[in-house]
Amino acid sequence: MNLEQLKREIQGCKKCDLAHGRTNIVFGCGNEKAKLMLIGEGPGRDEDLQGIPFVGAAGQLLNKVLEAAEINREKIYIANIVKCRPPGNRVPNRKEAAACLPWLWRQLEIIRPRIVVLLGSTALKNLIRPDALITKLRGKWMESKSGIKIMPTYHPAALLRDPSKKKLVWEDFKKIRDEYKKIMNEVS
Repeated sequence: MNLEQLKREIQGCKKCDLAHGRTNIVFGCGNEKAKLMLIGEGPGRDEDLQGIPFVGAAGQLLNKVLEAAEINREKIYIANIVKCRPPGNRVPNRKEAAACLPWLWRQLEIIRPRIVVLLGSTALKNLIRPDALITKLRGKWMESKSGIKIMPTYHPAALLRDPSKKKLVWEDFKKIRDEYKKIMNEVS
């Protein structure tokens, strides 16, 4: 199975109540063979309207971070914990996240990234463990059983609310950039 087939399969999903308020399913975007994958929380208003993750204000800030880190957005893959917008941009609840996680696991299986960046607390809690704290784990490398390097960092929306976190995220992205370059040099 490839991402296009999975994207077709997810159309019309009604596994949770988020389906009722969506304009578009925000499946994910980017390179199907990406070595670097970013995972956020869920779509906001702009993402719901366009069907693309990280296109609103947080996405524009993410683009600046990626550009500064010399990471081409077209060469990576970006997805979210949930594929439909939670009302009022609230954090997705456990039931909503649980309904969407099988789609995300399948995306990970297809893409097979070597590095996964967890953008924010929701991604961290749903993919690592429910009691994980972004303030304690951000900037620290972890490794999955299958050898994927995982780095949690603050979500770009958190930087918009608290610009003092920008320096911390930049420190994280320098580590991510260096590891990504190392992997890309191995591949080429």
